[in-house]
Amino acid sequence: MKKILITNDDGIFAEGIQTLAKAFHAAGYEVLAVELLEQHIHAPDRERSASGHSMTMDRPLQIKKIENKMLADGFTAYSCDGTPTDCVIMGIDVLHFVPDLVLSGINCGPNLGDDLTYSGTACAAMEGLIFGYPSVAVSLVCGSTSPEKHFDTAAETALQTARWLAGHPLPEGVMYNVNVPNERLADIAGVRLTRKGKRRYHDKITVVRTPFGGEAYWVGGSIHDELHEDTDVRAVAHKYVSVTPVHLEMTSFDSYNAAKETAIEAEIYRGMKSE
Repeated sequence: MKKILITNDDGIFAEGIQTLAKAFHAAGYEVLAVELLEQHIHAPDRERSASGHSMTMDRPLQIKKIENKMLADGFTAYSCDGTPTDCVIMGIDVLHFVPDLVLSGINCGPNLGDDLTYSGTACAAMEGLIFGYPSVAVSLVCGSTSPEKHFDTAAETALQTARWLAGHPLPEGVMYNVNVPNERLADIAGVRLTRKGKRRYHDKITVVRTPFGGEAYWVGGSIHDELHEDTDVRAVAHKYVSVTPVHLEMTSFDSYNAAKETAIEAEIYRGMKSE
């Protein structure tokens, strides 16, 4: 793979995207013969975590080339004042960059189980998939206050995943969601191909008082993971890298085929006409 489009939902200044871009730039130089030649970063100008697959349609977007050598040393970087999904659109449709792979990450924090539906990181990769490009989302399972964040481990995981995909293309409409334990590379137990697990948030809403006497609400809560066999949450809990194939096709074909054997269409339509 020669050209890598990188984005994230933590902002252009985030350590995760910087580590990922520099690792691929270094690998491209080092492995020029194996086709890692050019990288672009296209990222939001600030953090957009939990933005999902949102797209900005209520105002025009701006993009700005990053000239700071500390932020773009050897690769081209732009910031965008939109969402991660917007960044992928800008990179492809405005900057006319044609990637061999879209990489979203490295996210600071997990995107496990049902987090997938909220994740700006995962949904940026989905946008790459919609454009028809191989796409991977990469997250480091750490907290914002973790004393050490092993982004280098996640970057090496992403690099090896890209190399694997160069010789083993994904089926159409499928991306990888990769979660990396926050461990030194030497302490990673291995890699597991996984399915999406179950992650629930308890006590989601915290009520706080505003200075004017009203109420405001923090959305969050404590996490409960169901550690079922072969799931992403279980793999990461045991220090394995989790690689989950995710299909963009959301149709439940079992339900579709079963419903086609019933009178659902006629009955719903009959009810509509009788009202």
